Amino acid sequence: MISSDNDRNNIVLSMRKTIMKTILKTNITVKDICDGFVYNELEGRGLFGLSGKLTIQPEYQRNYIYASDGGKREVFVIESILKGYPIGLIYFNQVSEDNLEVLDGQQRITSVGRFVNDKFAIKDENGMEQYFGGMAKDKKAKILETKLLIYECEGTESEIKEWFRTINIAGVPLNNQELLNAVYSGPFVTLSKEDFSNSQNSNIQKWSAYVSGSANRQDFLECALDWVSKSNIGDYMSRHRKDKNITELKTYFNGVIDWVSSVFIDVESEMRGLEWGRLYEAYHKKSYNPKNVSEEVQKLYGDPYVKNRKGIFEFILGGSTDTKLLEVRVFDDATKKSIYKEQTTKAEKKKESNCPDCALGHEANKEKIWNLSEMDSDHVTAWSKGGKTAFKNCQMLCKTHNQAKGNR
Repeated sequence: MISSDNDRNNIVLSMRKTIMKTILKTNITVKDICDGFVYNELEGRGLFGLSGKLTIQPEYQRNYIYASDGGKREVFVIESILKGYPIGLIYFNQVSEDNLEVLDGQQRITSVGRFVNDKFAIKDENGMEQYFGGMAKDKKAKILETKLLIYECEGTESEIKEWFRTINIAGVPLNNQELLNAVYSGPFVTLSKEDFSNSQNSNIQKWSAYVSGSANRQDFLECALDWVSKSNIGDYMSRHRKDKNITELKTYFNGVIDWVSSVFIDVESEMRGLEWGRLYEAYHKKSYNPKNVSEEVQKLYGDPYVKNRKGIFEFILGGSTDTKLLEVRVFDDATKKSIYKEQTTKAEKKKESNCPDCALGHEANKEKIWNLSEMDSDHVTAWSKGGKTAFKNCQMLCKTHNQAKGNR
């Protein structure tokens, strides 16, 4: 929705500077819009209105999301109408002489249609829930007789898509995938949304263990496209725009999910939202013993020195060598200062470097006393080999030798 009337006016003026036609309609009522209203409960979207002449959610439109916050936004639409507040400009695209589709306003129109068809309730002045069917006649009439401000627009596909982008960028923006769906609308997007953007899909629960977000906001579709395209979503959608099947997309996505669930037999909350597509490409050709993997995961989960649990899975897939992924807890400042003072005092007496590795060498730094800021703390016995992040297992090395030691 547009954030202000000024935004709306600027957009209309921009439209009028082009060859595209825009006609303001002020005689269409809520009753007209809701005549023949069809709402698909399974897919969660408004389909038709205006006696079947209006397509409420064209394929380039986002899913209906006004019910996703507990219904607060759809209730607000109805309360605004009852108070006589305008609910903003609405834009229709004239597809043919007798057919229109919603260019902007499908969330508001769907809210109105859902309410008139008793899909949700609002609270009256006494705090009691009321469905449309049970409201007083005067309130029903006020809703149904409300006239909407509607611009009917006519233009080419590319012009309509540009309007759509402009309208949504000016107000509450579409997310990246919703914009891409608009730009590359066609049979491929339609089929993809039916599968990946359907909150009633029985696979959503399984997918949610590994993918963040919601179906309504296209997060599962975006993830599937990101994986199969190796992060080149726009290019992939452009090449497949006219495809009449999504076999490759589904096969690859499910292949990644099946691989993850076979390697990691325990589902952990930290798995959600990881870059499983990238990890699949890097490691799916390696063999793993799921039982051993499970034991290692649980061991790392129980290790108090592991700060980043999300890194555990890539750490294991990569052979349990890259401890940076785990952000292993480091020594605190008090420990580092104490060890530095102890090492430096001994080194000065022996006239050798306070970096133990420098002191053993033959280079110019053999007798150099490093400042604390020039040194890093190090596990004498590496954490990965059982060394604890404890005072007795701490030493200070110059930054060069600490980096060179790595995980040894």
